[in-house]
Amino acid sequence: MDVCLSSTQQPGCFTEAPRTPGGWLEAEKKETLQKDGTEGPPGDSNKIEPSLQSLQKFVPTDYASYTQENYLYAGKKIVLQESIESYGAVVWPAATALCQYLEEHTEEMNLQDAKILEIGAGPGLVSIVASILGAQVTATDLPDVLGNLQYNLLKNTLQCAAHLPDVKELVWGEDLEQNFPKSTFYYNYVLASDVVYHHYFLDKLLTTMMYFCQPGTVLLWANKFRFSTDYEFLDKFKQAFETTLLAEFPESTVKLFKGTLKWD
Repeated sequence: MDVCLSSTQQPGCFTEAPRTPGGWLEAEKKETLQKDGTEGPPGDSNKIEPSLQSLQKFVPTDYASYTQENYLYAGKKIVLQESIESYGAVVWPAATALCQYLEEHTEEMNLQDAKILEIGAGPGLVSIVASILGAQVTATDLPDVLGNLQYNLLKNTLQCAAHLPDVKELVWGEDLEQNFPKSTFYYNYVLASDVVYHHYFLDKLLTTMMYFCQPGTVLLWANKFRFSTDYEFLDKFKQAFETTLLAEFPESTVKLFKGTLKWD
């Protein structure tokens, strides 16, 4: 199992969780394995390296503070800029589980040159790992997340990925055909991790998942199951997709599902 690297931390050890914008999120961060962070000064997000400036289309949100979090996947050290001030700027447990699966099944999944869409990419760990493993990745999220997402993607893939990942805005259930016409956009894999939790957009999320899954597309959805609504979503997911449980991660209560859209 891959772990994040720290000069002061042994693999698998936990760091003390910082305060987060919700009670259950604070507990989550205590369980988010493979993390080590060092706090940067306010405004770090706007100090984009000169080599990245010409490629950076979106400006990172100017949170009060960022941390630099270290990971190791596919033989590469990955450094992410994260902030506990936004759910979309933090790596959650299902993302590390999905990265582990991608790394261990790269050849089986034929990831080299595969076209991948990530829904709810957050700070970008899954998209970065998929890119390093050779895939052509499109990472999506809400507008306020895209700046930090793109910064992390560029910083970690510019010198070591065959295909530079793309970043696109995606609001679940809105303007899908307009922004992602099926005649133009086809994906071998759709990836999603910890996109199901206590929010009011679960129906739109399922609609979005179904939209991007054309014949031959495989959806990999990893999630930490926390609430009864998570299991209710799973029931609806199984109605729309031929579903297989690929892996379970008991230490983080994460389940990884494979889905292919049912066609009448």
